[in-house]
Amino acid sequence: MNNRSAISTAALLILSTVGVVGSVSPASAEIELSFYSGYQTSPHSRVRGNRGASSGGTPFDNLIGWDGNSFDAPIYYGLRATWWRGDNIGFGLEVTHDKAYAPASEMPAGFSRLEFTDGHNIITANVSKRWPGAWGNFTPYVSGGVGIAMPHVDVTEGSNRTFGYQVTGPAARVTAGAKYAITDRWSVFGEYQFTWSQNEADLTGGGSLETRIITNALNVGVGFSF
Repeated sequence: MNNRSAISTAALLILSTVGVVGSVSPASAEIELSFYSGYQTSPHSRVRGNRGASSGGTPFDNLIGWDGNSFDAPIYYGLRATWWRGDNIGFGLEVTHDKAYAPASEMPAGFSRLEFTDGHNIITANVSKRWPGAWGNFTPYVSGGVGIAMPHVDVTEGSNRTFGYQVTGPAARVTAGAKYAITDRWSVFGEYQFTWSQNEADLTGGGSLETRIITNALNVGVGFSF
């Protein structure tokens, strides 16, 4: 699966959610579609695993200070669809294209590449709450969700290269922000978002890798409601 396919898959998931929630209560539902980017970082975490058989199957255990490089292509971004009910409780789906690069000096011996940069993709089902008018023209909101991590695993260890998407484990996110309505349909927003994922990936050559990835992000974006 290439990056274009991943974007198409994410868009299809968002549109599918819109179709499902729209059919539940078409008379009263408000669907909000949101797109955002921003500045995303990832704190240190340990990477543990075993090298492939061609490298003796030896274990590794390294502390990695991940680089986010949010604005390097492909940039960090997110897509979200939310169905808001009359009580201002929302349900939806969210996909973020997070990124994590391991610095060369911190990678396990024998590794020349270790990154999740064509997307450490976090896909969650969310529950949200908003308070229209609580801050004048601004509407604060919070959101939480659980789901899966589907990163593009890009690892080179010796002559073995792992390069592809894998479902690597559970994920969760928490978001808090505020939006400003430009018109009845269009809005802009700013938010803080935290994601967590526990990842186990298979490496080419029979090796394996596991790590916890946490991200912190400051997002700005645009929303469209209908």
